Amino acid sequence: MLLKNLHHKLVMQAPQWLRLPVALIPFAIKKPAMVFMLQRIFKEALSDGDFEFLEGRFLKVSVDELKLSCFITLKQGQLMVLEQSDVCDVSFAAGLNDLILIAGRKEDPDSLFFQRRLRIEGDTELGLEVKNLMDSLDLDELPKIIRLALNDLALFVQQGIQAPESADTRAATI
Repeated sequence: MLLKNLHHKLVMQAPQWLRLPVALIPFAIKKPAMVFMLQRIFKEALSDGDFEFLEGRFLKVSVDELKLSCFITLKQGQLMVLEQSDVCDVSFAAGLNDLILIAGRKEDPDSLFFQRRLRIEGDTELGLEVKNLMDSLDLDELPKIIRLALNDLALFVQQGIQAPESADTRAATI
């Protein structure tokens, strides 16, 4: 029970603990890491032209608790990440844990949207294309180390989000 409580608190409070360290890292350092990960994760989709709908359009992705956002666009077949943009065609915003669950396929984006844990604003058609592209991503195509790390992290978050039973609840069910 103590470990479940600790696990739950860790998962629920980790985003707040990460806010300061993430804020202290300059965007010039975060950007190459984000571009590398996006290019690697979406390598096949990029080579297949699945991102053409994003050419000249801007997707804003925000992680609520980290107060982190970036703009993603496609230019000449390459994904680009910008810190700021005057244009935002569609915006996706959610908490860190929810984004991890989506990425690890432990939670459906539609469910989170209807629970108001994932907010999509702006061009509805573009937002649907982005969501459908994410849904079509084959996790088996990811490098094994990324796939395993993402799966383990999503499972850890999924199990940690579940509130541990209190002593009163356990006694009532016995």
